[in-house]
Order: sequence, then C-alpha cells, then structure tokens
Amino acid sequence: MRGSAGQRVPPSKGEDGAPATFAPGDYVKDEFKDDSAGENEWMWVKVELCDEQNQMVFGWLDSQPLLDHGKLKLGSRLAVSFDNIREHKKASEFTLH
Repeated sequence: MRGSAGQRVPPSKGEDGAPATFAPGDYVKDEFKDDSAGENEWMWVKVELCDEQNQMVFGWLDSQPLLDHGKLKLGSRLAVSFDNIREHKKASEFTLH
C-alpha cells in the first residue's frame, strides 16, 4: 500500500472490512525532516505496539539514516503518529532490496 507524498496511509482492512491495527512486526514508513539542511528522508520503523486510542505506533528505526538527525540512528526507539505514516507493510510483505 503506497501513499503519495503528503498522504496518510491508514491501517489495512481486516477480513471483516474493519480497520486492522498495525501489528507487532509490521513495518511503517515515516518521513524524517532535517530542517537545518532542508532535506527529508523516508525510513522504515518496525512496529512493536499500536495504540489505536491515541493513534500512535511505537517501535524502533529499522533503517540507517543518511542525513544527520542528531541522536537518531538505526535501532532508535520511536513513537509515530498515524498521521505521519506513508506506507504500511505486514512483516510477510517486507523485503529488503
């Protein structure tokens, strides 16, 4: 499931048509901004926990940052708002290229 830039990607639909949560082991793509350089990059976050009520995903960064984001590095623990998720893949769909 891909969203174009600036477009939110909601959780996928379950078998009954209701929104499915982001499950542990899923991957979500989030945009990370480097305001000082004026550049952005998209990186994968591996989901550990999904908080439907607060519309947040908790997990860790599963991409190596190319830009300088301060203390952000591979394995950093993160909280991501549903509004910032641009792509969602189930663990079974995720392959590195």
